[in-house]
Amino acid sequence: MNTHQWQDGIPIYRQLKELVIARIIGGELKPGDALPSVRTVAAEYQLNPITVSRAFQELADEALVEKRRGLGMFVIEGAPQKLLASERRRFLDEEWPQVLARIEQLGLDLNQLIDPAKQWGKP
Repeated sequence: MNTHQWQDGIPIYRQLKELVIARIIGGELKPGDALPSVRTVAAEYQLNPITVSRAFQELADEALVEKRRGLGMFVIEGAPQKLLASERRRFLDEEWPQVLARIEQLGLDLNQLIDPAKQWGKP
């Protein structure tokens, strides 16, 4: 049984959607691959099937997966590239400014960040 820990304050269907997105970006789910069934996911994560359906429907609404009548949901062609571009934009718009502010706050040097072999705080 899967022991995934859900985060408080974020709807579980969104967290499940993000898990599927991570699997697509990571190459675990490739274009043409079927998503596990709603029942399988609901049982594995001990979720209400409606929660799983909602996550899958959002993926379909975003044209990342398609429903094939009687067969299930499948990752569409181009989904990994579309997701990667979207995640890169989100990182640059939302996460990077916070990372950059923290780098500046700590007074870190670009060379220290690029070369992990350098000892922190040593010449």
